[in-house]
Amino acid sequence: MNVRKLFLASFCLLALSCGPRKVAAPVSHTRAFPAAEIPLMITEPAERMAWLGEHFWDRYTATDSLYYSDSVTVNGVKMEDLEKQVGIFVTLLEQGAPESGERAMTNLYTRMEAFQQAFDKANMLPELTELISRYLYDPNSPVRSEELYLPFVQGLSGCPLITGLDRERYAREARLCALNRPGTRAADFTFVDTAGRSHTLYGIKAEMMLLVFGNPDCHACKELQAALEESEELSGAIASGELKVVDIYIDQDLEAWKKHIPEYPTTWINGYDPAFVIRTDLLYNVRALPSLYLLSADKTVLLKDATTEQFFSALGL
Repeated sequence: MNVRKLFLASFCLLALSCGPRKVAAPVSHTRAFPAAEIPLMITEPAERMAWLGEHFWDRYTATDSLYYSDSVTVNGVKMEDLEKQVGIFVTLLEQGAPESGERAMTNLYTRMEAFQQAFDKANMLPELTELISRYLYDPNSPVRSEELYLPFVQGLSGCPLITGLDRERYAREARLCALNRPGTRAADFTFVDTAGRSHTLYGIKAEMMLLVFGNPDCHACKELQAALEESEELSGAIASGELKVVDIYIDQDLEAWKKHIPEYPTTWINGYDPAFVIRTDLLYNVRALPSLYLLSADKTVLLKDATTEQFFSALGL
């Protein structure tokens, strides 16, 4: 058990042993979101950003008082304002260091759980969890990030306040988010190209690789192809072999894939998963198409499930 899981487990046990929940009457009025105030002695920009991320929710989740909640209000804050704050929070974390984002997400979860433990009528845990999941884990979210979602959902998967199917779902999401994380080497697999030749991912040599899980009938996949072809810098890198694009079809309708072979860029390596292990064995968490992975020469994951914009930005384009 790693340190974070041990901490979360100890926290849950401590919370459960601290007696009954508070039943204090909530403050009846709504309020603006109580923003965190960065200490004046923190002046370095990166440190200020890290501090703000890690303490963003401290005042909102404080257990010294309970504010009004209903179907459109959570602890005194209207849902539309709360969602706005989630967007600000996620954007802040994406601009900071990964380790700071992990600490911030862990702190958010532990404070949410403590608040829910403290107040019997609170609706913070389900409502805020839904917003965090929508922003960070929904495959159609432009700011999705499994790296940021992972410490949060790991907490949920072990939370004593969540039982049954929901807890199983969070445990499964945690396992999927842990696949092919940035900084680890990507899972190898075998694929067959348009000429019927068999390859392994690790057998493709390139300084950098864009691994794409796509579908020829996918509109977003066609937009990705157009964006890559329109970039002179990328076209030059692909033509020289410095960057190789490996586009893998992971569905079972091979006739549909073969029908589109004349449309595939000849400068790409196009193939399909003959044994369907990528989906069935969950080698990769492919939840929407296209799913982009940027890999280094030794197949270390640099970007996981990235957007086209994130890919271009990573290459300085």
